[in-house]
Amino acid sequence: MQGYNYNRQAVYSARRKKRRRQIIIRRILFAVITAVVTTALITAGIGIYSLIAPEKFDEGFIPTPFGKNVSKKVAIAKELEIPDWIESQLISFHTTARTGKNLADINNVVIHYVGNPKTTAQNNRDYFNNKTTTVSSHFVVGLEGEIIQCVPMYEMSAASNDRNRDTISIEVCHPDKSGKYNEDTYNSVVKLTAWICNNFSLDENDVIRHYDITGKICPKYYVENEDAWEQLKNDVREKLEEYED
Repeated sequence: MQGYNYNRQAVYSARRKKRRRQIIIRRILFAVITAVVTTALITAGIGIYSLIAPEKFDEGFIPTPFGKNVSKKVAIAKELEIPDWIESQLISFHTTARTGKNLADINNVVIHYVGNPKTTAQNNRDYFNNKTTTVSSHFVVGLEGEIIQCVPMYEMSAASNDRNRDTISIEVCHPDKSGKYNEDTYNSVVKLTAWICNNFSLDENDVIRHYDITGKICPKYYVENEDAWEQLKNDVREKLEEYED
C-alpha cells in the first residue's frame, strides 16, 4: 500500500513539474511575441504619422506614436564626431553634475566664466568630477586655448539653471579678476562656439550669457562690457561664415 501511494506521489510530482515548464515556456513565448508586435506597431505608427503629418518632421523633432518627440539636434549630437582639437575627459556620473539625462533640445550656446582666476581647464574639469560637486559644463576652455569636453553634448550639464535642458554650456578660464579672456582663450571660445553653432543650425544670435538667463554677472567682463560681448558674437559670425566657403 505504501508503494502504491509513493507511485501516485511521484506521478503527481512529475505532472506538476511538467505544468511548471509549460507555464514558463508560454510566458517566454508571450514576452517574445509582445516585444515583436510592439516593435512592429511603433515602426508602423511612425511611418503612418509621417505620412499624415509630414510637416512635424520639419519642426526639429522626430515624432513617435506616443506623443513624445525626440529632438533632431539631440539625435545629431549623439552621432557627432568630436574634432581632435577638443580633448574628451568626460566626468563620472554623480550628484547633479552629470545625471546622464538627455537634453530636450539644443537652442542656445551659453558662455560662462569660471570665476576663479588663473585656474586651468584641467583644474576646473577635475573639480566637476569631484563626487561632491553639483555643477558642470559641456566644455571648459583653458588659459592656453585648450578645450576639454566634460559632458556629452546630448546630455544635460549643470551650468545654466532652468536652461540646462536645452543649451550647450561653455565655461571659460581667465587670468585675472576682471574675467576678461586672454587672446588664446578668446580665439578658442570663438572657434568652439562657431563649431557648435554650425552643427546645430544656430547663429551668433543664439549665443547667450549666463547673465541673459538669470541675471548673474557671468561672464563678468562680457556683462560689464557690452561692446566686448557684441564683438565676441560678431567674431563667432565671421567664423561661421568660413563654414559656408
